[in-house]
Amino acid sequence: MNKKSNLNFYKNISKSSLPLAELLKDETLFFNVPENWSIVVTDIENSTDAVARGFHNDVNLSATGSIITVLNTLKFVNSKLKIPYFFGGDGSTFIVPNRVLKPILLALNNYSQHIKRSTELNLRVGYLGVEKVYANNVNLRITKLRHNKYLTTPVVLGNGLKYAEQIIKDSFKASDIYSEKATKLNLNGMECRWDEIYPNKTDKKVICLLVDCDDESIQAEIYAEIMAEIDEVFGTLINRNPISSDKLKLDPSLGKIKKEMYARIGKYSLRYLISNWLITLIGVVSFKFFKVGKLQKKRIAQLTDTIMLDGFLNTVISGTEAQVETLKTFLNRLEAEGKIIYGIHITHASIMSCYIEDRQEKHIHFVDGTEGGYTSAAIMFKEKMKKFQLRR
Repeated sequence: MNKKSNLNFYKNISKSSLPLAELLKDETLFFNVPENWSIVVTDIENSTDAVARGFHNDVNLSATGSIITVLNTLKFVNSKLKIPYFFGGDGSTFIVPNRVLKPILLALNNYSQHIKRSTELNLRVGYLGVEKVYANNVNLRITKLRHNKYLTTPVVLGNGLKYAEQIIKDSFKASDIYSEKATKLNLNGMECRWDEIYPNKTDKKVICLLVDCDDESIQAEIYAEIMAEIDEVFGTLINRNPISSDKLKLDPSLGKIKKEMYARIGKYSLRYLISNWLITLIGVVSFKFFKVGKLQKKRIAQLTDTIMLDGFLNTVISGTEAQVETLKTFLNRLEAEGKIIYGIHITHASIMSCYIEDRQEKHIHFVDGTEGGYTSAAIMFKEKMKKFQLRR
């Protein structure tokens, strides 16, 4: 593909409505990311410790804010440009054309300073060119999965993002891209007013699963096999969605809005606090009594991102203890065969942070489990990885 013509590389990829297990079996639907694009990674330093100290919501919201920062920056730089991005609970990953790399890094560095001031967390920002990934014989192929009318997400095969993330995290340093002019913080659309969200049945738990198949030659096959098992055990994406419209409940407390206020604008504002408190109260009434509100709650469940494939397989699902044990038996077999390493975290509810462009159709919701969520699953995964490396 001509380097000058690939600015819209991701935008021009067709959306596939196949089930993920089937999509992974068709290599012709995946395309190599252009060499003149870059991988940008944000990561909360010592997120495990922050979660242990009770700052999981702050970690989660900081990761969401990095995505909002990038998307709002793109609106200003090139509103027609579309890029793939991935939410990881304690950080995020983006694949961007080099032409917009500088303004994105400027905005993220500014956002990192904002996070440091408002939460005392350290959000690290780094990047690596895709050409360096390919130079090390690592693959990076991508397609799009259309989950429903409202939600489409990227799907990546190959270890390109994992390789880049490891290189970046091993040598994190302040970005060498600066500006003499201050970059204006833009977190428009950031919201986090939902209470903890319980599964739709009392016997269900929320499961955060992280799986790594490091062998690129069997990666698509193994992930397809795992997704087919999840479909078989837990049912369709709708059935296993931890976010159900009847369990969605806004938290109108001033404390909740105050936390959002500091995350979004970094200072106390009585106007922000009161106006958004009133908006939230109106939302509580609308969701409970009015048809338009009930319809919006259903749409939120459809716009919830609960599965991510970025070289790892990450998903948040709901299910019974029996279903979880069936899945773990299946995963243990694959792990014993040396095909995967996985981490799992089981908890009582989900938490959700949001990016609201408009309240009709243009909003997306990022889901994680309570009590650490993906971060806790990653702890289990890393412990297994250490044992595996010692055995080698």
